[in-house]
Amino acid sequence: MNLDQLFEKFNNNIDIDFFILNLVVATVLALVLAQFYIRFGNAVANRRKFASNFIPLAITTVLIITIIKSSIALSLGLVGALSIVRFRAAIKDPEELIYLFLVISIGLATGANYPILATIAVSVILILLYINYLLQSKHAHQKDNSMYVNIASAATSVDAFLDIVNKHMQYVELKRLDRSKEGIDVTFICKTESIQALTSMQDALIQLAPESTTVSVVDQPDLIV
Repeated sequence: MNLDQLFEKFNNNIDIDFFILNLVVATVLALVLAQFYIRFGNAVANRRKFASNFIPLAITTVLIITIIKSSIALSLGLVGALSIVRFRAAIKDPEELIYLFLVISIGLATGANYPILATIAVSVILILLYINYLLQSKHAHQKDNSMYVNIASAATSVDAFLDIVNKHMQYVELKRLDRSKEGIDVTFICKTESIQALTSMQDALIQLAPESTTVSVVDQPDLIV
């Protein structure tokens, strides 16, 4: 089989124009998704480094789907080859898995000659993800300046502690109260914009029982309570 016959067989099985178009669309969509993930993702890991894998993954998926759809024999051989490949990359954040599936979906859709469908689907998904990002940001903003305040003391008057906390804090929410023979252990969620108010509250609380009272203040109460 000469070179011309090989090219003729290739053109009969694969439309080169569609193949190039699919590669371009997959690359552009993967690039957009990568920039979106870097800007609006919530993962703690290095998002820029993780997003650098999006374009190669999308292009590889396009190539695999293009090969599979052109030949049943090749698809069966590819299934057998992939069955012996084991991936051990650890996914530390569920969000990473979601974006990986999105990238693979881009490759699947474009490789199957549905570039318009891939573009519309990715656009809708990104809009929904952005709306979710705005809602999460608004919810997080509502919790700004909140803190976890824990008071342990031999004094047993909860009302006395509560009066002092209410006097110095802008917002007070009782989260937990434990009482034992040694005294009480009470937890509040509080808000304040003044360090001076926080210091004054601590001083007043300790004065109730100077020898036995401890006051702990920690930011981001959702991580603890």
